[in-house]
Amino acid sequence: MVNVSEKAERALQRIGIPGRDLYELPTSKKTFADGCHYRIEASGIERPEVLEALIEEMEERAIPIHKLVGVCMGTTLLRRGELRRFAQLAAEAKIEVIVIPGPRPSWDIGAEIRTPEGSRTGFRHRGSDQLNHYISDMFRCVEEGIRGFLVTDEGLMWALNELRRTGDIPRDVKFKVSVWAGCANPAGAKVLEMLGADTFNPVGDLSLPMLASIRSVVAIPLDVYAYVFESFGGFVRFWETPEITRVAAPIYYKLEPGVSSGELYKPWMDVEKLAFLAREKVKYAEIIRELVEKNYPDAKLSKQGASDLAIPRV
Repeated sequence: MVNVSEKAERALQRIGIPGRDLYELPTSKKTFADGCHYRIEASGIERPEVLEALIEEMEERAIPIHKLVGVCMGTTLLRRGELRRFAQLAAEAKIEVIVIPGPRPSWDIGAEIRTPEGSRTGFRHRGSDQLNHYISDMFRCVEEGIRGFLVTDEGLMWALNELRRTGDIPRDVKFKVSVWAGCANPAGAKVLEMLGADTFNPVGDLSLPMLASIRSVVAIPLDVYAYVFESFGGFVRFWETPEITRVAAPIYYKLEPGVSSGELYKPWMDVEKLAFLAREKVKYAEIIRELVEKNYPDAKLSKQGASDLAIPRV
């Protein structure tokens, strides 16, 4: 009798996908363009005042923050002057900025995404008007210097990459695919890379063998949660970062503590609370650096302002 599991494994291998998770945990030979293995990403930097707090803490602790995901409430809700100030602060600090043109899909007039079963369909943009709204707001951000954007929809990712290819979007703009896209395996990761994603955030609860299998088929960086919302499970993976770095580099360690995105990323959220969390994220980055340096000393942390970052142009 044919062993169908082995047959499926061989079939997947023939198309370049591991037929099983890589339990042997091979060391990744891939790095960022600067030859380094890991970087830090801080999410939820919603306003210029919050970015100021992050930069101040970063300088005080002498810890690099390479990328931030900001204005998660949607860039439509910031004035041009606020966007410009955001870009200026990040440019001076040499931090990549990824923003979310918006309002986000959950604020569309459609109600399915807000239902228990409809939420399983994910953050998708409904109709051409929603694609237009995203791209229009993205153009507005580009005019103020922003060069990085978060994407939750694979169809939109394809369209954005085509527009970057035709020159309608500047060639130096980068796209990060969100955890909301739900990528959880090497085949999905391969699709995102083929669509033009520059980095992507796989689902947060993948094991080391799963991450290793994803790394084996793609070259683009993985944005891996080291600390995630309580609503996503609330787990902290600081002690795993040395091994994650070894098997899945190049890695951005993503720090996003809090109750939920629904609580924190509202336009009426208290700026002081967000600033406190921004400072905490810098402290956590310092802890991650310490653990990786002690437990995987071969790993290199990128310096501030690496040349391949989508740092705003002002």
